[in-house]
Amino acid sequence: MNNFAVIGLGQFGEAIAKTLSARGAGVLAIDIDYDKIEAIKEEVAHAVQLDATDRRGLVAQNISELDAVVVAIGDNFECMLLTIVVLQELGVKRIMGRAANDHQRIILQKMGITEIISPEATIGQSVAEQLLQPNIYSYLPLPDDYEIVEIKTPAKVANMVLKEVGLRDKYDLNLITIKRSYQKVRDGHSVQEEHIIGVPKASTVLYATDILIVMGKKQDVDRFITLNS
Repeated sequence: MNNFAVIGLGQFGEAIAKTLSARGAGVLAIDIDYDKIEAIKEEVAHAVQLDATDRRGLVAQNISELDAVVVAIGDNFECMLLTIVVLQELGVKRIMGRAANDHQRIILQKMGITEIISPEATIGQSVAEQLLQPNIYSYLPLPDDYEIVEIKTPAKVANMVLKEVGLRDKYDLNLITIKRSYQKVRDGHSVQEEHIIGVPKASTVLYATDILIVMGKKQDVDRFITLNS
């Protein structure tokens, strides 16, 4: 089992802690706010009310023995920096820090933090992409102008076989998988459920209601959507 600590239980830190725990990881959740600890204690392995700049308190939690520590403090950058300094002094082998802007990112880099999370920037980019391209449901930017996006099947390729669409040959895009809706009967009621169909084959049909999870360069994604909408 992997064991992690998440320090700072705002919406971002809480989401990380819960997701890690749901995936089977051992999670130590830390926050100075008692109410936040109470709210999450049933969903993680350990939840501790603690000032994360308290060296003795962190030592008591065996923080240096964990696989990684995510410092997700978002409302007090000075506190986050002091927490990172303490973690470095205690020999924590992997530290991820949160940066709200470029200035904070530069400071973290100067401190030797190479894994930096910028949720505000990522969300902002995602919202902008969805506004510019309504067919895009979610957006993950990658280095070198690549991205992974969830796209509603464009109208012109609906009901076509994947091989006929030519995603790779015509558009330089890779289809990772497809999210497909199914009608199910549950407790006597018809409900709609989404499921991943796995690795698509050349013979897979793309339905109008499918969500295509695609990787490629931004310009190629935009071209595919524009030419086929």
